Amino acid sequence: MKKIIALLLLCSVCCDFVAAQSPLSLSALKDSALQNNITLRKGRLDIEAAKEQRKEAFTHYFPSISGNALAFRANSPMVQMDVDVSPYITPELGAILAQMLPAEAVMALSSPITIEMMKKGKLANVMALQPVFAGRRIVLGNKLALLGEEASQLQLQLSEKDVEAQVEQYYWQLVSMNEKSRTLDAVDSLLGTIRHDVETAVKAGVALNNDLLQVQLRQNEIQSQRLKLNNGLTLVKMLVGQLCGLTGSFEVDVQPAELSALSMTGNTEVSGLTALEVESTSLATLPEYQLLEMNVEAAQLQRKMEVGKYLPSVAVGAGYTYHNLLGNKQHFGMIFATVNVPITDWWGGSYAIRRKKIAEQQAREQLIDKTQLLEIRAQKAANDVTEAQSQLALATQSMQQADENLRIHRNTYRAGTATMRDLLQAQLLQQQACDQRIDAFIALQNARLAYRQATGLNP
Repeated sequence: MKKIIALLLLCSVCCDFVAAQSPLSLSALKDSALQNNITLRKGRLDIEAAKEQRKEAFTHYFPSISGNALAFRANSPMVQMDVDVSPYITPELGAILAQMLPAEAVMALSSPITIEMMKKGKLANVMALQPVFAGRRIVLGNKLALLGEEASQLQLQLSEKDVEAQVEQYYWQLVSMNEKSRTLDAVDSLLGTIRHDVETAVKAGVALNNDLLQVQLRQNEIQSQRLKLNNGLTLVKMLVGQLCGLTGSFEVDVQPAELSALSMTGNTEVSGLTALEVESTSLATLPEYQLLEMNVEAAQLQRKMEVGKYLPSVAVGAGYTYHNLLGNKQHFGMIFATVNVPITDWWGGSYAIRRKKIAEQQAREQLIDKTQLLEIRAQKAANDVTEAQSQLALATQSMQQADENLRIHRNTYRAGTATMRDLLQAQLLQQQACDQRIDAFIALQNARLAYRQATGLNP
């Protein structure tokens, strides 16, 4: 039984290892980037900060309660005075006081009396203040805080779009490099065959050593291209890892379904995008457009808040105080109301309000300008997709023609009616045609990506 359990655990570990080593698809790379990208993590923290700011603004609806306490002891009384009452004691009053007070007290009244207060004491109070009207700044501040939270969420969506676009661009770059590497493999194999044929012909005395030298030079050039390509692959993989938060060794699936569907017969027709479809596309769902609208709304709220600074503010409150400053304990409660009316502030405030109105108008102008640019971007993206489709069809046709040209030159060289230079030139044209075809395919994928970014729709 223990052996069976150990075997099952080993199989589980092996399965996990195989899964961990399986190539990552484009969707898997995007998921990893959305989870681990540092920019997106910062964006989520910005949302959390905006939520806390909104909660902070909500607390301004409630009373503010404050309390303070004071205990002191001075080296001399803070209140000290001499009181002389003898001028006010008439003979009649003196007779009455003599009957009521001891003789020592009556004698003391004939000379000045020193009164001392507040040499030490304690004071404590608690106060609650409830704003009733503050120029609507509390309401507007809460709306502005809520708008800031929504804007941070839209900003995160925009960052996610940008990160996904970068991941996809790097992914298609890897696909392009891998395909060009396969082309180099095919070219290397072809040159190896040509070299073998030339070496045989040189030994038989029907070919010149110069032909063999030309083939060797071409092989060296292919090795140099392979070295540059491998270095580029390594660098792009590092960029993908940094963007997606991947550490250690990982592999990328560079054989997507779109590439597999690319037939060798040149069937590259895809439904085109018309100008009418672009014009009828609503840009209201794009985070870029929504952020522009929020910018206008925020400018409006800021203008209203600026006006609120110069309106009267009303508040009511209640408090409780305790002290023993006069030698006995005193405590009392009170309720009160305050009204604050700024008067001279309106002089400078009128200019501040005008400045906010100008900022609001600038936000409206920016909305109009950026909306037009978004429409132009969408139209350009549609045109680029249509153009990329045509370029891919032409590149496929050129590759087929280059393949046929190479086949003819191989046959004519074997027949002795073509030179090695002509054959290698045909091979170079065929390699360039293959590279141009994969470049056209990648350009189409990037054009589709740009269209999705610009319209939110799939081409």
